Amino acid sequence: MAKPLRIGCGAGFSGDRLEPAVVLAERGGIDYLVLECLAERTIALAQLRKRRDPARGYDPMLERRIERLLPALQAHRFRLVTNMGAANPLAAADAIIGIARRHGISIRVAAITGDDVLAEIEPAARTLETHTPLAEFGELVSANAYLGVAALLPALESGADVIITGRVADPSLFVAPMAYRYGWALDDFDRLARGTSVGHLLECAGQLCGGYYAEPGPKEVPDMANLGFPYADVDPEGDATFGKVEGTGGRITLANAKEQLLYEVTDPFGYVTPDVIADFSKVTLRETGSNRVAVSGAHGRARPRELKVSVGYLAGYVGEGEIAYAGANAVARARLAGEIIRERIGRQFPDMRVDLIGATSMHGRSFDHAAHPYEVRLRVAARAKSAELAMIVGEEVEALYTNGPAGGGGSRKYVHEQIGIVSTLVDREQVTAKVTIKEYAANAKAA
Repeated sequence: MAKPLRIGCGAGFSGDRLEPAVVLAERGGIDYLVLECLAERTIALAQLRKRRDPARGYDPMLERRIERLLPALQAHRFRLVTNMGAANPLAAADAIIGIARRHGISIRVAAITGDDVLAEIEPAARTLETHTPLAEFGELVSANAYLGVAALLPALESGADVIITGRVADPSLFVAPMAYRYGWALDDFDRLARGTSVGHLLECAGQLCGGYYAEPGPKEVPDMANLGFPYADVDPEGDATFGKVEGTGGRITLANAKEQLLYEVTDPFGYVTPDVIADFSKVTLRETGSNRVAVSGAHGRARPRELKVSVGYLAGYVGEGEIAYAGANAVARARLAGEIIRERIGRQFPDMRVDLIGATSMHGRSFDHAAHPYEVRLRVAARAKSAELAMIVGEEVEALYTNGPAGGGGSRKYVHEQIGIVSTLVDREQVTAKVTIKEYAANAKAA
């Protein structure tokens, strides 16, 4: 029987740890390593960086990740698939070539573009969230369609060592290698759905190994400081068994696999991706050994006629201020401080938010009426149209130092440009993916 395809996930978001991917690369026996590093706000911020510098716009940690992984890629001959291209996959490919050149490593990189549809998006298009026309949100800075397996297959067929993309649906990064290896047709919706269930379970990396599952007492997870990241052994039908590198921390169990299967899935009967509408309602999960969980049973329906588009727009600025209170009556003093801020500037900032971190910040109120925290931190935040106006929020909080209440300390103030995110749909026929190959041949240079 042929060896199953082994796909590892080396990152679940842009700021994820570097070391677990290196462990998978060096000791995981993988055929593919996927780095899933792109979220809706991430790509909008990347578009802003590209506007300031056309040579940037890719993931800020791309160079650090590639520096660590390139020697292992050369030694173990797996292939790397990642959306670290963000707003500028071509510049990201150039950066990877530059790193390979410095290390004297031959490499072929396939950059996938075409997800940027800002020029094609209609101002009258309505958002999925509120059905409001996009034109009402002001200046748009990004509009990226979620590409799928069809966009990645030509890059895989090119023989590239690294496939770097912009906005691709998270599970599709994993499904594409499966479809390529096993020759799945793009209308084989049951296999695509099973592959999607595998990709969905992998895509958040450490979460499947207990990272998001862990809770002291009821849900213990061992050695979390050295949390391993998962891989999947996928068969030709799209069913898979998950595991992690021996000796790494964390634990893959039936319980955390169940949690991850339903994570961010609003409708388990109809999980929509560019490739398939996947039905997870009859998925079977079973433990097959220590840190081994098998998944099977997903079914699929025809892919949607339209693609989801993540749209970023300039949403002004946010001003923030923080100050801490400690000791007896700390909560009352912090609450008084918030009331003072509201009275002084509340009319300028009608949507101002006042939180007591440690008491009310997560849910807007305290649910433990008997609790009297010894320390609490006041945070005030408000939106503004200009950075200058936003600065007032932090200045007023800082002024509480000497203007009371008593005992305030550790004040900080911030102003951030804010990017708003909404979604819309575009006909998939309007979106054309393109593959650009970039290469560096170390031997040719030496010759």
